[in-house]
Amino acid sequence: MTNKKVILDVDTGIDDAMAIAYAVAAPGLDLIGVASSYGNLVVRGAAENSLKILELLGHTDIPVFMGESHSMATDHFDRMPVSAHIHGENGIGDVELPAPTRQPEAQSAVDFMIESAHKYGKELVIIPTGALTNVATAIEKDPSIVDLIGDVTLMGGALTVQGNVSPFAEANINQDAEAANTVFTSNLHDTMVGLDVTLRTLLTKKETQQWRDLGTNAGAKFADIVDYYIDVYAELYPHLDGCSLHDPLAVGVAEDPSFVRTLDIDMIVNTDKEKYGRTIGDNTRLDDPNPSVSAAIEVDTDRYLATFMKYLTTLFKNNK
Repeated sequence: MTNKKVILDVDTGIDDAMAIAYAVAAPGLDLIGVASSYGNLVVRGAAENSLKILELLGHTDIPVFMGESHSMATDHFDRMPVSAHIHGENGIGDVELPAPTRQPEAQSAVDFMIESAHKYGKELVIIPTGALTNVATAIEKDPSIVDLIGDVTLMGGALTVQGNVSPFAEANINQDAEAANTVFTSNLHDTMVGLDVTLRTLLTKKETQQWRDLGTNAGAKFADIVDYYIDVYAELYPHLDGCSLHDPLAVGVAEDPSFVRTLDIDMIVNTDKEKYGRTIGDNTRLDDPNPSVSAAIEVDTDRYLATFMKYLTTLFKNNK
């Protein structure tokens, strides 16, 4: 069976770094490129972190592309102080990694997505774990790709639970609700891996200790990075008893959709000031026989965590 061709679209903070590792390790995925977004950091910082993480994992063969630097409705992006607190000033838990030995590609992330859609068609899955600006911009530039791409499996949104930046909105969607609405209301099929399921997938220092025990540089560095995240979660969300595996769960679902149970529903994203970023069902398409969104509402937590640990531990073991 042919592996799915995957583009990760990341604003590389800590859980994005784990998402990159999962995509590299997953046997059913062929990571053909990493697009850079803004959110946890500015776009250039996210690209640099992606390059560093790929180098740490021994995968300098995977290209990194610069994406859009701000939302569709603004002309700039200012990193929020809370992002620096949650992910560290450098986005990866203030863990120092060597400067990357290469630069992002000259081609833009948007053009790479368009090119890949025409090259791979339904084999292509795009996995955004930040704002949906790059995907929406690609749709605006070449509307034909909505009928070519196999799936957009995104980390974002909240359907059955509250948001994490407002009572309505999840952070990634809130970065660019206009872009999210463009993606959700297009003919693209989207699998929404939102807070409904990601808040149920938790990692603790018991697991990161297993990476330390490998005695490898990759294992130790990832343990340091993720332990920072776990400590912040203990401060901000003590009821969770661990850090949520937001972004890597989306990668897991892209490879194996059976990790989650979904509700097929056409959705919109509110762009009004009061409920900005809310992901909700579209009342005008209630009778659509082929909804364009599959929203994850339940997750097989134990099986996913076991797979996550198997993939990443093996990867770190083999990258000394």
